[in-house]
Amino acid sequence: MGEYVQVQTSIPSREKGLEIARSLIDAHLAACAQVVGPIISTYRWKGEVQVDEEYLLLIKTPAAKYAELEAHVHRMHSYSVAEIISVPINSGLASYLEWMDAETQAPDA
Repeated sequence: MGEYVQVQTSIPSREKGLEIARSLIDAHLAACAQVVGPIISTYRWKGEVQVDEEYLLLIKTPAAKYAELEAHVHRMHSYSVAEIISVPINSGLASYLEWMDAETQAPDA
């Protein structure tokens, strides 16, 4: 089995999260994407502290897909500086990891 990652990004709405999630699944860039929230984010932007309601999109994929997945999310994202970060999955149920591999293969592969 190869290496795997969970990618996360914060998004402004549930609808946008579902749109990005479906797009990633359709493109075989992710095996699973979950929209979580709402969450409350506190951060500094352009010198001012902001407190906003957002949603969290959690995406599971093989690490080899990360660069293409990042570019895809960035193109679809509405934020000029989007949180798109990757966290390594150090271990997992073998059958789940195998499923991730299978689901991220192009249909003709």
